[in-house]
Amino acid sequence: MAILKIARMGHPVLLTPAAPVADPGAPEIRRLVADMIETMEDAGGAGLAAPQVHVPLRLFVFRVPPGRTEAVESDGEMGNTVVINPAVEPLGEEMVLRWEGCLSIPGLRAAVPRHLRVRYRGVDLEGQPVGADASGFHAGVVQHENDHLDGILYPMRMTDFRLFGFNEELARASATQPRT
Repeated sequence: MAILKIARMGHPVLLTPAAPVADPGAPEIRRLVADMIETMEDAGGAGLAAPQVHVPLRLFVFRVPPGRTEAVESDGEMGNTVVINPAVEPLGEEMVLRWEGCLSIPGLRAAVPRHLRVRYRGVDLEGQPVGADASGFHAGVVQHENDHLDGILYPMRMTDFRLFGFNEELARASATQPRT
């Protein structure tokens, strides 16, 4: 396996819709997925889409690590998961602001409006159906990664740029806020 180079904001591959994967079980797709998982883990990320590693194909990997689940509306922890040729649909109209970062936009975070619940479907490396009805962090990471497949970066979804900043500055501001 190998750690892959992550495309940074401004790279054309991140702004272009990705092509469907013709053969999910092909050896090069299996290698790509293994390398993407290793890259995601090495970077401490929760998800990684193929366009982020300069491959314009419709697939992403994700996980819901310990400590990333909310007490309310949470699906719990999930190990490394691959979704190839995904389709994502909202379940209801309810939206939530979700703090997000991105391996392609290092050092920054923002509050991004996301659907509270989604349903996603795709296939795995065996061509078998995968998917779930997701909520909480799980729903957010799936929406974030799926956006990459459509050439959308999280700042393009923002509605309040006051909730956007450098990780260190946001942490410092949070530390000075009174606790309720």
